Amino acid sequence: MNKKISGMILNLILVFLGIITVYPFVWMFLSSFKPNKEILAFNQTLFPQTFLIDNYIRMNKSFQFMDLFFNSIFITVVTTFIVVYTSTICGFVLSKYKFKGRNLLFGFVLSTMMIPWSVTIIPKYTMIQAFGWMDSYKALIIPAMFSGFGIFMMKQQIESIPDEILEATRIDGANEFYIFHKIILPLSKNGISSIAIFQFLWTWEDFLWPYLVINSQDKQLLAVGLKMFNGQYSTDYGALFAATTISIIPVILIYIIFQKQFIAGIAASAVKG
Repeated sequence: MNKKISGMILNLILVFLGIITVYPFVWMFLSSFKPNKEILAFNQTLFPQTFLIDNYIRMNKSFQFMDLFFNSIFITVVTTFIVVYTSTICGFVLSKYKFKGRNLLFGFVLSTMMIPWSVTIIPKYTMIQAFGWMDSYKALIIPAMFSGFGIFMMKQQIESIPDEILEATRIDGANEFYIFHKIILPLSKNGISSIAIFQFLWTWEDFLWPYLVINSQDKQLLAVGLKMFNGQYSTDYGALFAATTISIIPVILIYIIFQKQFIAGIAASAVKG
């Protein structure tokens, strides 16, 4: 009986916390169908009294929302793919190859996770200027090609793959390129899914770095473009809520698609040492 009561209390607490977490997103979604006067009214209602879709039409006409959206999709997908590939191949080398200085190299990778990202902004910005990559997508993609967190997770994940499988494949005449793409990648899908979700989220919501290195509006990303809804004297909250609602859809879809692999990958990486 005590276990049932404790379980009910825990479930009620989780439901309460879930409602608190989800409510702002529900309010934002419903407010995207309200006129600005209703959004700014003193007496607020959850559901729109005047239902309209003009905010979704106006957000693209006034702020070129779809251009910003597809720019972000392109950069996020390309960056995520590169990070997943480089993290997996580096994790493979660090976990399955024995060479002098391997532990030292892995320690250096771990140390990069301890450095605050803000500390690296000025050195990276100086290098981007020196290379002539300002206002170019190279400034967004190349600095993000390697992830210390991703390498760490994939090393932990790949260590669980038995060495006997790789040795048997080598005896059959397979080269390392074949082993990596046909053995390691399929058996590491849980870890890959975890990294892909994290990297997709980090790249999608990144504001400061694109704001610093991209100057052309036609190349700008959505996280920075949402700031354009804030005018000098007023803010178009209806269009802003509509744009923000659409901007969170890709992240939700990615998590829903890879949810099981994400949880399995986090659990597997946490127990390897």
